[in-house]
Amino acid sequence: MNAPQAAAPLSSLQARGRRKRALGLLAGVVLAGAAAFAVYDWLVASHYEHTDNAYVQGNVVQITPQTGGTVMAIAADDTDFVRAGSTLVQLDPADARVALLQAEAALAQAVRQARTLYANNETLAAQIRLRQADAARAQADIERAQAEVARAQDDAQRRQQLAGAGAVSTEEMNHAQTQLTAARTQQAAAQAAAAAAQAGIAAAREQLASNRALTQGVEVAQHPSVLAAAARLREAWLASQRTQLIAPVDGYVARRSVQLGQRVAAGSPLMAIVPLREVWVDANFKENQLRNLRLGQPATLTADLYGKQVQYHGTVAGLGVGTGAAFALLPAQNATGNWIKVVQRVPVRIALDAGQVAAHPLRVGLSMNVEVDTRQQDGAALAEAPRSAPLAQTRVFDQLGDGAEAEVARIIAANLGKS
Repeated sequence: MNAPQAAAPLSSLQARGRRKRALGLLAGVVLAGAAAFAVYDWLVASHYEHTDNAYVQGNVVQITPQTGGTVMAIAADDTDFVRAGSTLVQLDPADARVALLQAEAALAQAVRQARTLYANNETLAAQIRLRQADAARAQADIERAQAEVARAQDDAQRRQQLAGAGAVSTEEMNHAQTQLTAARTQQAAAQAAAAAAQAGIAAAREQLASNRALTQGVEVAQHPSVLAAAARLREAWLASQRTQLIAPVDGYVARRSVQLGQRVAAGSPLMAIVPLREVWVDANFKENQLRNLRLGQPATLTADLYGKQVQYHGTVAGLGVGTGAAFALLPAQNATGNWIKVVQRVPVRIALDAGQVAAHPLRVGLSMNVEVDTRQQDGAALAEAPRSAPLAQTRVFDQLGDGAEAEVARIIAANLGKS
């Protein structure tokens, strides 16, 4: 009877020993796991910043007309892919064509009026020569009148001497005085005619100088009035070309609001083009995550669209200069009694690899998961120099004015006449 009673306490002690060993083993595993996690966090996790508050962003290029008109044709719809330079919307060109014809006529008239100014130079020069001939003739008349006055004075003096001896009658003496008076009158008239001729020469020279001031130093094609008319023609030409709205970049059409027959004004948004191959990611990091973020750090991204099997690689291209709340349409007003501190977020721009974006296209607004490797600390926290090249540019509008130059040259040549 005593043997079974002694075995029971021994079995209880063995069970407690096993539990202690199991608990000790579990505690060792927990401590080892905690130590491993602490080592991992210190060596690896502390060098990465992660956020799922990130979204794809891209340029949304608004298509707006530069001149008003009525929509006659729409060449692209939402989701369509368009090439840079392709026509998107055609406006009614009737008004622009009429304005162009008026500008062409005004340029032709300006050229002919300028030719008239140049021709007037010769006419005014001929008038000066004519006035000079009149002045020479008037001078000759003065000299004849002076000779006639001298002869009449001699006759009158001679008859006056003879009249004292009674050899000349009173009638003859009066006749000599009358001839002297008539000669002096003719002399005065000749002198007045000479003064008028000199005044005519001065007036003609002033007219010639005034006309030459309008033509001196330039040819007809470079005359200011011709240049002004040519500028108006170029303006009308551009307005006629701008009735065709063309795509400035390659991309996909979005937000089309224009309709056939709609009367649109200059600057009205008609549709947008989104170049999906030039997208980036705006990752919103918390305030306490920014201390180690630098420009140029590598980043790994995944999109909810493709899942974790597709990874994108990018770099930190820029850090925002303010929180989202600071630039909100209605900024938060925290100077109130019910203020609650909220952790703010700052947008960080992540530039994506163009090849990966082409292989796996993204859409604007998609959610992304971003993980930035912060071990590289040699970059700046903010941009320190301006861009050396334009952020974006297009050349599709450079050719709009080429035809205007040819049209201006044609109209000027057609109205210059033979040299």
